[in-house]
Amino acid sequence: MSIRSCLTNLFKQACVSIALLGFAVNCSAQSVTDYKVHANIIYRFTKYIEWPGNKQSGDFVIGIVGDSPLYEELSILTANKSVGNQKIVIKKLAASAASYSCQILFISQEESRDLKRIAPLTADQPVLLITEENGLAKKGSCINFIIVDDRLKLEINKNNVLSRNLNIASELLKLATIIINDNVIANSPKS
Repeated sequence: MSIRSCLTNLFKQACVSIALLGFAVNCSAQSVTDYKVHANIIYRFTKYIEWPGNKQSGDFVIGIVGDSPLYEELSILTANKSVGNQKIVIKKLAASAASYSCQILFISQEESRDLKRIAPLTADQPVLLITEENGLAKKGSCINFIIVDDRLKLEINKNNVLSRNLNIASELLKLATIIINDNVIANSPKS
């Protein structure tokens, strides 16, 4: 590997670290979830997760299941933004929907019980499932937001991500607690 590529990789990793960990620090010691932070992190996931070719045309849809302030925050943040050449569209989706046509699906805490039905329903699709309830990375979620010591942290279930034909950047994996086969295999760095 050339020095230039090593420096490029280090720069990318530093940018991801600063971006994601900076948001985690901002929500430190807050008793109410700051959905601006969630929205920023979810938007950044679009840069570090690769969807298969058939999901790289048309609109890039981020679905929200449940009545969550995240809908408004993502709508504001992503206005006039795109993923590659795809316009980002934020949609509210029902927990009882028969299908979910989106690239990212956020299941709010109030609807987390529906993960048991939604995960198998979307299992054969390249849909990144994101949740915000302790333990859900072991129950079908791809990425789970959790609070540890008053800080926002990420759990990533690598098997769930890969089984959905999604590629995840190693830089993002380094920032999270990794779950494989319902076991924690790596913890995120202390911040």
